[in-house]
Amino acid sequence: MNKKIFVVAGTQDGRELAGFLHENGYKVIASVVSKYGEELLKQYEGIEINDKPLDSAGLTEFIAKNNISLLVDASHPYAANASQNAMKACHNTKIPYIRYERKQTVLDYEKAYYVENYAEASKKASELGKNIFLTTGSRNLEAFTASPYLKDCKLTCRVLPEPEVVLLCRNLGFLPESIIAMQGPFSKLMNLEMYKKYEADVVITKNSGSLGGTDTKVEAAMELNLPLIIIDRPKVQYDNVTDNYDDVLAFVRKEL
Repeated sequence: MNKKIFVVAGTQDGRELAGFLHENGYKVIASVVSKYGEELLKQYEGIEINDKPLDSAGLTEFIAKNNISLLVDASHPYAANASQNAMKACHNTKIPYIRYERKQTVLDYEKAYYVENYAEASKKASELGKNIFLTTGSRNLEAFTASPYLKDCKLTCRVLPEPEVVLLCRNLGFLPESIIAMQGPFSKLMNLEMYKKYEADVVITKNSGSLGGTDTKVEAAMELNLPLIIIDRPKVQYDNVTDNYDDVLAFVRKEL
């Protein structure tokens, strides 16, 4: 098969999906958002890798230059801008687009509070406790450190153990004692021990699905009866969307 597929693969399942399509005989170019992601993607021999950030104009040019025939958007569930850029580039180049998005975790917990953004999460957290345990990643930590609602709260962040990420945390004012630099996802038991060690009053997370560790975060919070603030996923109208690898493959076979 000579037609190329571009996979926006900034997640574990994005990388797996790129490998799945490659194993099914398709030529795949996959994008990554970090050096670590690039290292993980290299396990799939034969997949080309793009490590340069692309806005909609850059992606439009990349699609045309590399003769891409179809785009699979497997970016992070919260990377709304990446999805919008991908759809715009596909419209510009008139190629098919499909969004793969992992399932959300279904919660039945009376102390789960859904909010739409980081400001709302900060405000709600300040109403529920003083020790705030952040499991939202590093990209939006400043929204919490700069929040007037949390100026009297103690913040603990759990982030990837990358030097630049730890430096970001330090520059935002986190002391080493408040930075947990570890690779997840974590088991329920590990979450329990962390919540206890850092005396969490409130846990803030995203609904990133079981692959992103949401299930075990929730289970641990429920066992300790901790309030859980969940920043909801961005609401994006996708051209085509599925939560199943086989559906993506069927779409590719139909379009190509």
